[in-house]
Amino acid sequence: MTTFNEKLEKYAELIVKVGVNVQPNQKVFINSSVESAPLSRLITKKAYEVGASDVIINWADDEITLLRYQHSPIEIFEKAALHRAAERIEYARENAAFISIVSENPDLLKDVDGQKIAANQKVTGQALEEFRQMIQSNAVSWTVVGGASAGWAAKVFPDLPEDEQVPALWETIFETTRINTADPVQTWKNHDESLNSKAAYLNEQQYKALHYTAPGTDLTIGLPENHVWVGAGSQNKQGKEFMANMPTEEVFSCAEKHSVNGYVSSTKPLSYAGNIIDDFKITFQDGRIVDVVAREGEAILKDLVATDEGSHYLGEVALVPDPSPISQSGILFYKTLFDENASNHLAIGSAYAFNIKGGEEMSREELEKAGVNSSMTHVDFMIGSDKMNIDGITASGEKVPVFRNGDWAF
Repeated sequence: MTTFNEKLEKYAELIVKVGVNVQPNQKVFINSSVESAPLSRLITKKAYEVGASDVIINWADDEITLLRYQHSPIEIFEKAALHRAAERIEYARENAAFISIVSENPDLLKDVDGQKIAANQKVTGQALEEFRQMIQSNAVSWTVVGGASAGWAAKVFPDLPEDEQVPALWETIFETTRINTADPVQTWKNHDESLNSKAAYLNEQQYKALHYTAPGTDLTIGLPENHVWVGAGSQNKQGKEFMANMPTEEVFSCAEKHSVNGYVSSTKPLSYAGNIIDDFKITFQDGRIVDVVAREGEAILKDLVATDEGSHYLGEVALVPDPSPISQSGILFYKTLFDENASNHLAIGSAYAFNIKGGEEMSREELEKAGVNSSMTHVDFMIGSDKMNIDGITASGEKVPVFRNGDWAF
């Protein structure tokens, strides 16, 4: 029987070899909570074993983050820590690989002044503009992975005894990232090929739009000319493969900025900025969000939409079959990294430049002209279910089934 420590080491190896595919003499930058220190140390060890020249870790702590929001004046949150943004930009220019371990308590900031959260999100987004463009054009290798923490585990498994919550979350992370297979690295390569086959089919079709129908949803999303559907894996500017999200079950592209009309309802809670946003409906007209209502977290959602002009529009369009392993687990993770891979989802804000042919080499102005949205934010929200149907609309207006009852129709 494989022990926890053995699984954690396999997980670290997968992150290094498949997640960011660390190359000899490459620097590695890790964002990690202090609770994820054991995983971060193993990632560091594995990175050096494959030849990394340096590993830099940016530590965070939920308790300290909360204390800052509770006691610092709002003026502190209205000014970005530019030196932190400059550090990431510097390492990105040096072709570092970036690993983010998400583990925060989803309810961490639920009682915090929303104005502080909105101000911090805005100025941080502005400061990281250059870095975000590097990430969204795949200039560098990057990946986002999960790490179990006490606060997060208590939210996911509230009915378990406290001493069983974190182990249960770790086991679920291992299962969804395919660590419990004989050869996780090879298993991920096979998974990548499967998703790429779906992306290849959609790229051949070049649908003009997608029409979504489900309870609470009737939405038409235009797709830009020469849009590109992408599977799990990506390539950086050096041609090195990496896996941006682990787990991942999605095939995704971008919306045509001004061609989204109708309304869409959420099917899972959205964990955003230490708050939960749930049971919400968003209405679009000519691409722009014109109405937002939510049973929980409505003010936070409205602040998100108001971040900048681009946050009033859609970026990413992602297809995930309801029979995916994460969906069938029946677990609500309260973390977008996991929940988005159980459900069709959309992203408010910026699109990825590589989702349009030649986009990696385009300026922001050229991307905007092509209908690819730009924003300082990118927030995914879940809309899929086993009741969702999606039709691809061809240039001639013909409707072709893409999803039926939450699953692929081809």
